[in-house]
Amino acid sequence: MSEARPPFPPFTADTAAQKVQGAEDAWNTRDPQKVSLAYTPDSVWRNRDQFLSGRAEIVDFLTEKWERELDYALRKSLWSFSDDRIAVRFQYEWHDTTGQWWRSYGNELWEFTGDGLMSRREASINDVTIAEVDRRIFGPRPPEEHGQDIDLR
Repeated sequence: MSEARPPFPPFTADTAAQKVQGAEDAWNTRDPQKVSLAYTPDSVWRNRDQFLSGRAEIVDFLTEKWERELDYALRKSLWSFSDDRIAVRFQYEWHDTTGQWWRSYGNELWEFTGDGLMSRREASINDVTIAEVDRRIFGPRPPEEHGQDIDLR
């Protein structure tokens, strides 16, 4: 049996925003096991050109991602929601093993079960090189910045 993850659908503007902030907070831990528990055991993903199914594949994917994307720091912003779906836009910054910094821009579509677990995630992401001096995302978002939108550039 899966553990329930409030807030639960149907979403309101407030509960959808809580769900988005909770996802941002979890991903910023860079803990694949912890992050995977927000998804159904049979959750399906499209992440860029990769297709995943189930928590074990999610854990493997995230483990490899955070081994490659060093000092990863993420911001998510609620774009839209309906009863059991949420659309988000996001940005994250990271550097590779050569020291090159990147800002990754993306959009996600999420679908949830009644117990608040995500059963489907589709992510489209583009990477842009940046200079280290152009970074603007430094670690997890402080609580006083929760709910603030992210700049387009």
